[in-house]
Amino acid sequence: MIPFKDDNPITIFPFVTIGLIAANIIVFILQMTSPAGPKNIVFAYGAIPNYILTFNPVQPIHPFLTVFTSMFMHGGLLHIAGNMLYLWIFGNNIEDKLGHVRFIIFYLLSGIAAAYSYALTSASSMVPMVGASGAVAGILGAYILLFPRARVYTLIFFGFFMRVIA
Repeated sequence: MIPFKDDNPITIFPFVTIGLIAANIIVFILQMTSPAGPKNIVFAYGAIPNYILTFNPVQPIHPFLTVFTSMFMHGGLLHIAGNMLYLWIFGNNIEDKLGHVRFIIFYLLSGIAAAYSYALTSASSMVPMVGASGAVAGILGAYILLFPRARVYTLIFFGFFMRVIA
């Protein structure tokens, strides 16, 4: 299911939501076009569970800061496209309900909670976490709680399976 709109009108201009989407896209472009290479950028600025739990200062910035930098990096085009679509559809309503300042605080706290939740379940992992998925999941949770009767219009693709002869 892919959401494409909801029936919740907003009363404010969602400039924080738009700003977050713009920031994510800009960081993704910089990440993908970096002379150091996308993989090296991910390992330098992604949140590595082992490092953020032990405060191991191996990365170019403090491990705690990678919790924030990782929220704006993504693993690929579909990753960022999905996150930004969900942020646009649901984020503007949460921003309208919470206000601009409380919305950005909620967004960042959701991302931090998601990063540390994952890190605590994979404490020895040296694989970097990237993406806004945790922050966006927080937005989705807030949307469900604040707008339980809202109608969300989705695209549903009916897939099929085929046997491939190798």
